[in-house]
Amino acid sequence: MKHLATLNKYFWKYRKRFFIGIFFVMGSNYFAVMAPQITGFVVNLVQQRLPGARPAGSRPVHDRLVDWFITTVQSAHLSFGWIITISCLTILLSAIIRGILMFFMRQTIIVMSRHIEFDQKNEIYTHYQRLDTHFYRTHSTGDLMNRMTEDVSRVRMFTGPAVMYLINLVSLIGFCVVNMLRKDVHLTILVLAPLPILAATIYFVNSVINKKSEKIQALLSDLTTNAQESFSGIRVIKSFAQEKAMLGFFRKNSEEYKKNAVGLAKVEAIYFPSMALMIGISTLVTIMIGGMQALQDSSKVGLIVEFVIYINLLTFPVSAIGWTASMIQRAAASQKRLNEFLQTEPTIVNTSDPLTAKVSGDILFKDVSFTYPHTGIRALEHFNLKIRKGDKVLLLGRTGSGKSTIAQLLLRFYDPTGGNIEIGSTDIKKIELKTLREQISYVQQDVFLFSDSVTGNISFGLATGANRDTVEQAAGFSSVHKEILGFSNGYETMIGERGVTLSGGQKQRISIARALIKEPEIIVFDDCLSAVDAKTEHEIIGNLYRYLHDKTAIIITHRIFSSFRFDNIIVLENGSVSEQGSHELLMANNGYYAELYRLQLTEEKAEIP
Repeated sequence: MKHLATLNKYFWKYRKRFFIGIFFVMGSNYFAVMAPQITGFVVNLVQQRLPGARPAGSRPVHDRLVDWFITTVQSAHLSFGWIITISCLTILLSAIIRGILMFFMRQTIIVMSRHIEFDQKNEIYTHYQRLDTHFYRTHSTGDLMNRMTEDVSRVRMFTGPAVMYLINLVSLIGFCVVNMLRKDVHLTILVLAPLPILAATIYFVNSVINKKSEKIQALLSDLTTNAQESFSGIRVIKSFAQEKAMLGFFRKNSEEYKKNAVGLAKVEAIYFPSMALMIGISTLVTIMIGGMQALQDSSKVGLIVEFVIYINLLTFPVSAIGWTASMIQRAAASQKRLNEFLQTEPTIVNTSDPLTAKVSGDILFKDVSFTYPHTGIRALEHFNLKIRKGDKVLLLGRTGSGKSTIAQLLLRFYDPTGGNIEIGSTDIKKIELKTLREQISYVQQDVFLFSDSVTGNISFGLATGANRDTVEQAAGFSSVHKEILGFSNGYETMIGERGVTLSGGQKQRISIARALIKEPEIIVFDDCLSAVDAKTEHEIIGNLYRYLHDKTAIIITHRIFSSFRFDNIIVLENGSVSEQGSHELLMANNGYYAELYRLQLTEEKAEIP
């Protein structure tokens, strides 16, 4: 239950709806307990008219409103038929009023729960966006989605139905028990004697439900992750003809989830026969003890009827104790899972007084070291590099040499474990994250496109969107404009999830256009031309050379662009600089760069027919 305390802020936010809802719940239950009292009065009235009936030993105690009704009816000196008619109409009227109040009860509390669900999903989504890259490397997308959908839905069942039924059963039980105690304390104690047994059963079953609910939610996350990965990687699955194997894996996870869910359902099934048994025993006790009392005092006949109606009124709220407790336990288990993420603080955060003004100038990597926290791999070690404003820098190196890590550190996806990075003599940790990333365009090695139009994807990085001319200009620089015009709807063509309808080269070039349209101070290309042919690559490089004339550019690649004049070429090996300088200097050094250049030149000549 302590995990649900985090929801108190929402109840306070919607306190007006909440307290009005409580008023409607209590009001509806107040009118519900009027019917048994009026019925008891009518039964006593009928019993007194039977031949040989004994006079009432004492005047029954009623609620003030019911007592006023009975006094008014009796003082009016109406006929027996009119008294019965008015009493029936009053019972009907109280039922109608109760129904109206129940309608407003749902309109306040259930609607409140929908508002809380909306706020909570937005809070979780916003928090997810604050979390850093390390978090997403160590948590699956399916689990993230399951927590924001399934877990939030279970919490809503607490903030809505569970809260409503809890208030309902507490108030109705309270009204019924108070009225029963006012009529006959001894009979009330005997009738309610089975309830402690019921409470012990609820306590035991709830502890089991809580443990099973947590496990079921975890299994559901695994199942969702399994399905999400299968759908995302469907082409890989089909290309390796592994549909049967993946189905078997999914069935195994699904079977485990089903087994635990069925086990939970069996435990929950204990509640309802327990409730029926307790209600049945209470009814029998009422009839037996009340019948014995009625032999001594004829006014007790109405009391028996009244108590039986009370017990029947208590049937639903008492039976709902189990259901409500189950919803609360499930919600607590789900909220615990949500709190695990909501209480996770990002490691990449702004300083207390971040710099929001745009900065530009030289980029300086000063004795930078970095080790990936989730793998322990040391990507950079005492790395030093100075990039002057407007320089075009080529980063080369074998796989795992630390090239992509430099880009991620520059964008503060991670912070260095040693040393620091500066832009314009300002440590990037002092620059607001939004300001820093607005000044840098990053074309990732693993291209990601959204399920949107071509225009929407290219203009994604602009807060205010872009006009058609600007979008086409960016597409022209990335040599994809003509191909876009050939699509079914041109720039308004929907490209599908992750750009599934496009070729690898088209996706890369659209991602380049998305980076160029930002007009950034710094642009980083991370092996973004691996899927294009040599002719298109040459065309794009020519376009980029014109576009980048006054911008700072870092191009990370496995290939050498001979047609691009770089100000500095850096060769990385094991996270450190092994070679650095101009093309001519590195060729003269006859190291890795010269070897790669000669090999690439030989391959290009072999491709010419």
